[in-house]
Amino acid sequence: MRRLTIGVAAAASLLLTALALTACLPEDQAPVTQTTSAISPTPSPTPPPTPTAVPVALPTDCRAMLSPAVLLQLSGVPLNDPAFGEGTGVQSDGSLICIWADPAADTTSLWTQVSRTDTATAATTLGGLRTNGYGCYASQGGTRCEKTWQDKRYPVADGRTWFWRDDIVIDTNYSNLAPDGYTASIVTHLFG
Repeated sequence: MRRLTIGVAAAASLLLTALALTACLPEDQAPVTQTTSAISPTPSPTPPPTPTAVPVALPTDCRAMLSPAVLLQLSGVPLNDPAFGEGTGVQSDGSLICIWADPAADTTSLWTQVSRTDTATAATTLGGLRTNGYGCYASQGGTRCEKTWQDKRYPVADGRTWFWRDDIVIDTNYSNLAPDGYTASIVTHLFG
């Protein structure tokens, strides 16, 4: 009887020790147990691929990305005059440069580049614009920064508007030529 009591006490002691050790495991870690039965692995279901957003296509036509109301404000202003060289139209990197200006004019011009940029580059540009006094705010699902100033030689306003959304930048510099709704029109054309 004494051997049975000692055996039961030893077994109980081992059981308590095992329980105490199990209680010390982190909550998200289950104790490892061995079984003698063969376990057949069951394949875990493969999750469906996460759909990736289709990148927005860069525009290829300076006029097509503007609304009729904006084009009316630009009527009579030459677009991408040959005097500005090959730095206009679709570039080798896919970006689009549009220069609305008469090459004979001293100051009246509107220069826009629509291009791709990554988030890190856009964040650096955004920080620089804010540091230089640009007003930045959420607009049309993206971030828009703008600033105007007095031209150094002529009594006209110069300025810049920068817009970023989904890795697309619309960067416009202008002097004495700022059609109402210009940037908004390009954003609508690109993103709907």
